[in-house]
Amino acid sequence: MSPRKSDTWRFIAGIAPLLAMALLLPGPAAAEQGKFVVSPVVEKKLHALPQGPLFWRIENFPALDQAQRAAAASPTSLAASISGKVWLFTLGPKGGATPGGTEVAEVGPVPVFAAPEYLLRINHAGGPPGAKTRVHSHPGSESFYVLAGQLSQKTPQGTNHADAGQAMVGHGPNMPMEVSSSGTAELDQLVMFLLDATKPASAPAKFE
Repeated sequence: MSPRKSDTWRFIAGIAPLLAMALLLPGPAAAEQGKFVVSPVVEKKLHALPQGPLFWRIENFPALDQAQRAAAASPTSLAASISGKVWLFTLGPKGGATPGGTEVAEVGPVPVFAAPEYLLRINHAGGPPGAKTRVHSHPGSESFYVLAGQLSQKTPQGTNHADAGQAMVGHGPNMPMEVSSSGTAELDQLVMFLLDATKPASAPAKFE
């Protein structure tokens, strides 16, 4: 074998283990597997809350523009397209209805609190079985509606669960929590926030 060919084979032999290791390491898509993913969808600020006990009303609409028109007409409504459906979320008294909408759930009563300004926010969140968030808190209340899988919320007061088609009312401001996908199928959930708009929407926390 000529010196040039010998050098070439030594080079290939040297990098072969590195190539094999690279093939075994997870790529960007694989690295994302197993994570609990949270995606903000839509939000709206307001200076005052409606009077009395408040509930999140969740409705479906045939078209996004129709839901957006309804949201534009109400200071406490938000419209979004999530998981192949059009949704309208309205914070208000129990038993309301929006023309053209089909009620899915009513979640509440929602914990209320005093703040200089409020933020209504809708998140879309979930992950495969076993995925979970870090322990954190919010400057307000958080409510959930589960589309698929099972949701668990752990707090110092215990752990609550909600399955597909079920809703869960969260706790008041600054409650440490860990949210997880605890079922056998991937969790797909809608998250409805009523927050103090003057503070960060989420902060690290710990269980005492």
